[in-house]
Amino acid sequence: MKVLFVDMQYDYGVKARGINAIGIMGFKKAFENLGHETIPFYYDDYLGNNLEKLQNDLLQKADEVSPDLIFFCLFRDQFKAATLDKLKAKFKTMNWFGDDSWRFDNFTKNFAPHFTYSVTTDKFSLSKYKKLGIKNVVHAQWAAIDDERLFEKKSYKYDVSFVGGSNQYRKWFVKSLKEQGINVECFGNGWPNGPLSNDAMIELFQTSKINLNISNSACYDIRYLFSNPKNLAHTIMSKKQSSQTKARNFEINYYGGFQLTDYVPAIEDYYEIGKEIACYTYPEEAAVQIKYFLEQESEREAIRERGLKRAKISYTYTGQIKKVLSEFGL
Repeated sequence: MKVLFVDMQYDYGVKARGINAIGIMGFKKAFENLGHETIPFYYDDYLGNNLEKLQNDLLQKADEVSPDLIFFCLFRDQFKAATLDKLKAKFKTMNWFGDDSWRFDNFTKNFAPHFTYSVTTDKFSLSKYKKLGIKNVVHAQWAAIDDERLFEKKSYKYDVSFVGGSNQYRKWFVKSLKEQGINVECFGNGWPNGPLSNDAMIELFQTSKINLNISNSACYDIRYLFSNPKNLAHTIMSKKQSSQTKARNFEINYYGGFQLTDYVPAIEDYYEIGKEIACYTYPEEAAVQIKYFLEQESEREAIRERGLKRAKISYTYTGQIKKVLSEFGL
């Protein structure tokens, strides 16, 4: 097929944050790996005051390319329903909805009807699509960026590490672990260490005995809520009411790291808990397991190896896009 790939070139459209790795190295590369001609349309430069020009330029680009499929991973409401309808009338269009666990009612339901096909990472939202009368919807999942390099086993540099943007809850969680004698080396926007390139992140996964995955959703732990007046206000106002499976759940294992993650609904659909990953709910549970797995090296390494094998077989973007196209008969 000829695929018109519509996404941002940089993370959140901000050049200083680096390349949009999931979009370009994940989705776009997946189409290319499957043999599809993929033409990018990046819209970072339109964000702000050029949204009207964005509509016109995308319509013009689609007419020039005449694609078999237009693939989107919508961020916000940069594209008007009228624009999407015009594209849908001429071409097959598809959007990857990655936040349906908390954005379905205020985002997805307003946009999904304007696409030929919809992909959701939240199996619990499938019934909501059906109620809207949307039949062309499939469930797929975030994944790891395909990497066929053979990585040699590296010596461990960190006991515990975390990669992800800083926020109030994550800072409180890391502080709680520190109070229990556990230091977590944190990387990402907002942390003193700053963000990592994709290769540096891979190396971190491989050189950390334990890779911590911390939720980015609302937290109702009373200790967190009352540790700072802003925390309670932020939680009440937050639209994120539950955790969800994200790309990090697959990246850590795919690149050979041991993963200790907050439990999210349906994580057991992808990994066998206690055999391929480890899960926690509260900081105390995380601390107990961190101390245990730092001591029990052979058990930790066995879980890491099984998790690596599972992710390599099942959780790459090429595999997920292949599955989606197959289910839609494309």
